[in-house]
Amino acid sequence: MMKLRALTLAVMLCLCHFAMAQKTDLSYYLPQNVTYNPNIPKPQDLLGYQVGEWHVSHDQLATYMQRMAELSDRISIEEYGRTHENRPLYLLTITTPENHKNIASIKEQHRQLTAPAASDKLDIKNMPGVVWMGYSVHGNEPSGSNAALLAVYHLAAAQGPEIEKLLQETIILVDPSINPDGLNRFASWVNTHRGSNLVTDPNSAEFNEVWPRGRTNHYWFDLNRDWLPLQHPESRGRLAKFHEWKPNVLTDHHEMGTNATFFFQPGIPSRNHPLTPANNFKLTQKIGGYHAKALDKIGSLYYTEESYDDFYYGKGSTYPDVNGAVGILFEQASSRGHAQESSNGVLTFPFTIRNQFTTTLSTLEAAQAMREELLAHQRDFYKQAIKEAKSAPVKAYVFGSEKDHARAYHLAEIIQQHQIEIYRPKASFKYDNVDYTPENAYIVPTNQPQYKLIEAMFEKRTTFQDSLFYDISAWTLPLAFDLEYAALPSRSFKDNQLGEKVTAPEMPKGELTGGNSNYAYAFQWHAYYAPRVLNTLFEKGIAVKVATDKFTTEDGKTYDYGTILIPVAGQNVSPEQLRTILQEAAQNNSLQITALATGFNPKGIKLGSPMMRTLEQPKMLLLMGDGVNSNDAGEAWHLLDNRFGMKPTLVTTDRFNRTDLSKYNVIIFSDGSYNSISRDKLKAWVQQGGTVIGMGDAVKWLADSGISNTIFRKTEEVKTQKRQPYADMENTAGAQGIGGAIFETTLDLTHPLAYGYTDASLPIFRSNTLFMEPSKSPYANPLMYTPKPLMAGYSSKQNLKLAQNSAAIEVSAIGAGKVISMPDNPNFRAFWYGTNKLFLNSIFFGQIISGSSARADEDAHN
Repeated sequence: MMKLRALTLAVMLCLCHFAMAQKTDLSYYLPQNVTYNPNIPKPQDLLGYQVGEWHVSHDQLATYMQRMAELSDRISIEEYGRTHENRPLYLLTITTPENHKNIASIKEQHRQLTAPAASDKLDIKNMPGVVWMGYSVHGNEPSGSNAALLAVYHLAAAQGPEIEKLLQETIILVDPSINPDGLNRFASWVNTHRGSNLVTDPNSAEFNEVWPRGRTNHYWFDLNRDWLPLQHPESRGRLAKFHEWKPNVLTDHHEMGTNATFFFQPGIPSRNHPLTPANNFKLTQKIGGYHAKALDKIGSLYYTEESYDDFYYGKGSTYPDVNGAVGILFEQASSRGHAQESSNGVLTFPFTIRNQFTTTLSTLEAAQAMREELLAHQRDFYKQAIKEAKSAPVKAYVFGSEKDHARAYHLAEIIQQHQIEIYRPKASFKYDNVDYTPENAYIVPTNQPQYKLIEAMFEKRTTFQDSLFYDISAWTLPLAFDLEYAALPSRSFKDNQLGEKVTAPEMPKGELTGGNSNYAYAFQWHAYYAPRVLNTLFEKGIAVKVATDKFTTEDGKTYDYGTILIPVAGQNVSPEQLRTILQEAAQNNSLQITALATGFNPKGIKLGSPMMRTLEQPKMLLLMGDGVNSNDAGEAWHLLDNRFGMKPTLVTTDRFNRTDLSKYNVIIFSDGSYNSISRDKLKAWVQQGGTVIGMGDAVKWLADSGISNTIFRKTEEVKTQKRQPYADMENTAGAQGIGGAIFETTLDLTHPLAYGYTDASLPIFRSNTLFMEPSKSPYANPLMYTPKPLMAGYSSKQNLKLAQNSAAIEVSAIGAGKVISMPDNPNFRAFWYGTNKLFLNSIFFGQIISGSSARADEDAHN
């Protein structure tokens, strides 16, 4: 009977809360005893509905923000970028009209806090604090952006001495939608599936959006991992504004599982990055007290110092910590629609919005009360950074590439955007048998305010206080770009080695050399954008060949494996037109193309040799849809489409079985499971000569389906004789995963999949525990893990043992076709430039790999 009464009471409470949610007005959200200016429109005045009744679309959100800036003298608005889908990204500046009149000088004075030479002279007692409010970087975590409507209304319309004092002492920056493309995708889905009478059943379509869902941006990237790599326009525009202002506090409003409550930082103390000062954690704790008080007042459950961490500096709530600010992560249990049943009752969309708005206000309250502490922390952070830099053993980092200036340029471009000073060497010098020149190298001196961020970019950390990570454990940027680099000690670096300061890195120009040719042109495959040039030639119908061996021309220049040859005769364009095409391609892609007068080379193969293989243009099918890891598929799509101008056909897994595969010669399987597609159809296509590229768990699916011959190493169970505490079970199991680390591999530089590489040692990113056994065929594994593979990041001893001397790539021969298996992701988050060529080589050169060099069926079954 008591159980029945409890159940009845719970149902009644849920229904009461649900009914209230359907009638929500502004009084549900706004603080009591505050009067509002009637001349400032409420959100419903412009939207036509109450906040939380529908999910705001990005165009509605943008219109409201623009209108508020027009009507309120407390608000200014600026567009800081455009998304891939051409939606505007806005930043609102909210403060008193008096502060607005002096905003340039306030901004400049605040920036001087980060300049140790000037910061001691500043009067922080009379300096405003700067708070950045960032909402809904994940589009299907919409309570943040919908709370932004309330935040801007409150800050524009609230009246009285308290709000005036807050605005006088605080510059408030509001980014109402960090991910407009994802937000719009999600809002469209849930609004389309909302009935007049709200359905709360979790099985309803409203709560189960279709692939790829609204979390990500246009190319299915998680923008909350892009603060450091800066591979997307949303991130680049936002970071420019971040450094223009150097905020003291930055909030990052997210959502989590429906059955959770509300989380605010700090996270797990042992998982803070060691470069973050201890005072940051103390300030975060103190700010947390304000959140707790505010949530207690409205009766919302919450927790802190659990689940989440502050380790990877590429996240929105962690990047500020290495820039003298305090980043705050909020995680609200998600209704994933308008109202959904949960273990805590019916969770309504208005309830989620109210918690986000409430903690917006508690953040502002804390920032105002702690203003001098926060300003002093920022000043002291940079003073301490300079102090550490002066005593640090590393005085500069140098990086570059002799044969591929584009990769070095792109890393320099990222570094410069983080307000880090970067230079060209004044003169050529050698270190560790590597030549660095003003043309091919860059130097980053460590004695500068951004010292801690520089260390975070370049360090190779392999020891940690904790063995669990919410995100990746390593991201060493020069390793990601596969560049030659070195940490220079004081005996090897002096300031007079610095040459031209790089204020705006420019893409190096290529050139066509050797004059006109009536015979042939050639370019080597070393350059990062060589595949883009080859694709351009294919698009123009120009016939090309690839050299599968080296050759030396009359002028003594040696051409490497993978050199692309363009004969002049037999083309569908005139020699003059061909030269113009090649000249433009060379200039735009940081590439040297050379005119050749004869095919009679003094050394190596001749230009008419059978070792010059004719290439067929790749016709690519990229699988997407249910079962596919959207992040990994998006990374492949972005690389091909956005960076290399290629045109993969995107086909959903549910359409594969009725798709005519004869139109394609390459099929790309990103990480995922593909149980819905026809194995027989795929295998028959491969046997007829197609190339399959499998990555991540797709490698396992291909092997299990009999479409590759790969064999995997088995993970041994960790045996223990002692009884272990139940409370430690999750952490013990988690420590056996690889959240993201950097491993060393070795390349066979003669293999088509290694064309363009010049160093047999290749850093590779790994985030799974799928390890392949080497093939008995001596030619089937062009990439192998070394005996001591860990370069940076965390790995358990068990996983290190599995990785040692395992295969990193395997080529299987299936009839006339090939299956190229890559357990690791060569396109990780778009900044892993160093392994992109492995993926692109698979697309362009998989067709020429000899079947006898691959693992065959009999090898697999021996």
